[in-house]
Amino acid sequence: MTLIYFILVLGVTVLIHELGHFIFAKRAGIYVYEFSIGMGPKLFQIHSKKDETVYSIRLFPIGGYVQMAGESVEEDKDIPKEKQLQSKTWMQRFMTIIAGVLFNFLLAIVLFFIIGLINGSPSNATYINDVEKDSPAFEAGLEPNSKIVGLNGKKIKSMSHLALEFEINLGKTFKFDVITENGEEKTISVKPIEKNEDDTKTYYYGFSYKNNYEKGILAAIKYAVTNVFALIHQMILVIFYLITGKLSLNNLSGPIGIYTVVGEAAQYGILTMLNLIGLLCVNVGFINILPLPAFDGGRLLFLIIEKIKGKPVDAKIENTIHAVGMVLLMILMVVVTYNDILRLF
Repeated sequence: MTLIYFILVLGVTVLIHELGHFIFAKRAGIYVYEFSIGMGPKLFQIHSKKDETVYSIRLFPIGGYVQMAGESVEEDKDIPKEKQLQSKTWMQRFMTIIAGVLFNFLLAIVLFFIIGLINGSPSNATYINDVEKDSPAFEAGLEPNSKIVGLNGKKIKSMSHLALEFEINLGKTFKFDVITENGEEKTISVKPIEKNEDDTKTYYYGFSYKNNYEKGILAAIKYAVTNVFALIHQMILVIFYLITGKLSLNNLSGPIGIYTVVGEAAQYGILTMLNLIGLLCVNVGFINILPLPAFDGGRLLFLIIEKIKGKPVDAKIENTIHAVGMVLLMILMVVVTYNDILRLF
């Protein structure tokens, strides 16, 4: 069942992304050779006589693509020039390329809205709930109902931001900038107690966060939108911490890591699975918008350069850069997958 859930979760995430590219390509009158979900050998295909597009499902559910005429070369001799990507207006090409990312973000908003509507919308506010007596947090003077507005000199914008900073600095002394229930502003330092449980090192601070839930359509809309922006902000920080060395590649997960998470999430019901799809949609959308070769963001970068220069970048140069980027991406995938396998054992 985990394998089925894994295929469904990744399939939906990939499908919505590629559907964005496909719809806007068709709207622009671009000839589409193939609309594929999955990579590798074909398992199933339908060749539409109406629009001459091949719709296929491939063996490995780790990606997909929309193969458009004129996408990788300046001119495709088999297709009329007016049906090729490069012949379309700048805005048509821009929307066709960015549509996949937009569709991922929109699906995430819809899913988080449904979760908020059914379960209630969790607040992203960073309030302290309980402080255990005689704990490091209690001894330092941390009080229940205080709002955390800063951590180690950094402003905290959301619960997901706080969780990331907490993970990055786990084991260190935390300097909390808080606003108490009485409105008093304080800076409180909490040094954890180090423990060893089952040969695993843990750190005890002695406090918990408050989880407030709101009901209603407006609360669900607010939660859905703010949660997507909070996750994007969190991923920007992850990229920054990877570059600065605070996070290593060992912290990243690939398909095997996602498979493990899907198996765990499936035990908690449909809403947890919907939440996971939403998280993956934001991740896929964010990664694809990065201005790197082989990603949608890389293609958008060349479009922006074209707009500034007033003429397209040489097709051979652009294709070479994307090809190099794809090779580097494959190497990264191998490293991440290797780390995933090591974690399993």
